[in-house]
Amino acid sequence: MKKYICLVCDYIYDPKKGDPDTGIEPGTAFEDLPDNWTCPNCGVGKEDFEPVK
Repeated sequence: MKKYICLVCDYIYDPKKGDPDTGIEPGTAFEDLPDNWTCPNCGVGKEDFEPVK
């Protein structure tokens, strides 16, 4: 599973870790995050993320 980086604050979403603070379990692919999920650091939406190269 690919990691994704926030283009605003450089937060990296790592699917191996998930986002436990918002109830996203480890192993959740970025594509499977809810549409209303936002960056835990700066609050932007999924549209402001891109795959880490």
